Amino acid sequence: MSAHSELVAQVRRTGTLLDLPSGFYLDGGFQPAASGRVMESLDPGRGAAFASFARGDAGDVATAVASARHAFETVWRDMAPAERGRILARAAQLILAEADRLAIAECLDSGKTLNEAEGDVRGAARAFEYYAGACDKLEGKTFPLGAGYLGYSLHEPVGVTAHVIPWNYPISTAARGLAPALAAGCTVVAKPAEQTPFTALMLADILTRAGLPAGVCNVVTGTGSEAGAPLVAHPDVAHVTFTGSVATGQQVMRSAADHVTRLVLELGGKSPVIVLADCDREAALSGVMGAIFENAGQICSAGSRLVIERSIADGFLEELVARARRLSLGHGLRNPDMGPVSSAEHLAKIAGFVERAKARGAEILTGGAATTDPETGQGWFFEPTIVADRPAGDELVQEEVFGPVLTVQIADDAEHALELANGTAFGLVAGIYTRDHGTAHRLARRLDAGQVFINEYFAGGIEVPFGGTKLSGFGREKGLEGLLSYCRTKSVAAKL
Repeated sequence: MSAHSELVAQVRRTGTLLDLPSGFYLDGGFQPAASGRVMESLDPGRGAAFASFARGDAGDVATAVASARHAFETVWRDMAPAERGRILARAAQLILAEADRLAIAECLDSGKTLNEAEGDVRGAARAFEYYAGACDKLEGKTFPLGAGYLGYSLHEPVGVTAHVIPWNYPISTAARGLAPALAAGCTVVAKPAEQTPFTALMLADILTRAGLPAGVCNVVTGTGSEAGAPLVAHPDVAHVTFTGSVATGQQVMRSAADHVTRLVLELGGKSPVIVLADCDREAALSGVMGAIFENAGQICSAGSRLVIERSIADGFLEELVARARRLSLGHGLRNPDMGPVSSAEHLAKIAGFVERAKARGAEILTGGAATTDPETGQGWFFEPTIVADRPAGDELVQEEVFGPVLTVQIADDAEHALELANGTAFGLVAGIYTRDHGTAHRLARRLDAGQVFINEYFAGGIEVPFGGTKLSGFGREKGLEGLLSYCRTKSVAAKL
């Protein structure tokens, strides 16, 4: 039996993954909360607790920030960039070596399918690999001031960075923030979501084993109010990277304003997938399915609105509904087509959106109800759901459901599709399916979104900058722009 199979069998036998971390990660090792308090982590596929972890507070956060500040000032800021790169490269290799265990922990914690979790782990390794290669390429500029003067710029690390990590992509979001921050020479205090603490803790331990000095990466677990809020408000935090809801992001902004703390905010979306009449039908069908049903629709950049040209809408929707009805549901370890949603509370929220839509007279083409794992009768699941054409002002068009609910909007032509696509307060990503590349690129220029996918939803990778407009937030992660988010530019001008 392979190591992967043995771990899966262990979980099925015991209901948990043995030897998960139970404490914070501080100063290069695991430590309990100062108060000794713990809280449970729940397996969404069963709706039951499978492990416990430390419940931190403001005192624990202060300890972690002090550790990170000391490490920044004494060791990490001045380490040779090439050596920082070697550490991050070793971390990438360790992530791949321990991918099975990381993926199973992610599957249990978040509910996503094992295939999805394995992809996330590979993506995390790729993030560290990418930024490992960027460490020694942060080059400044020289300025042409004329004879007798020298002008140049430096990219300096900002200092201690706080990372508030969401529950839908725990290891992916942690990696895309931690890797560039560390590459730039910053230190880190991470606060994973209380629903999904484990892979951030495991990642911190991997970094230490890769050679990261103690205190450079600390992880404090607990609730948003008890641990997250004190972290983003701490005066020694120089930068906050936050991924989450608009409402919480606004609170983070207000808190950061007290100390004029830098921010990168990724706050979700209501992203359109434009499907024009001349599209590659099979590619568009597959793309729309993945855009909304991957990770049970719990993706900030999910394609939750299908904006489709009228002339092809009926036949396209008929096939889309048939495919949605064929999707299998179940515990993530069984690798169904779609796993559960994250919590009972979130399941109720999704159901509320759909029930209100029904009360307004919305036609549910398929799905539309909460359910359970068909094999066990357990867990928090929502049926893959498609809602027929809704008016532009409808709640299902304007508000982020964050679940497997696709809302259809019918467009008369490409110009009308553009108008509908831009018709919300969000602007994270957008998708376009058409064979006419001229039309595709003209639409891409005019779409109010931070990233546009053409003929493949979720195209790209760590190399491509990611972030939103409007209520979707500001700042960019990934790519070299993501690295610059953790730098401040210093200009020097000298008379010779």
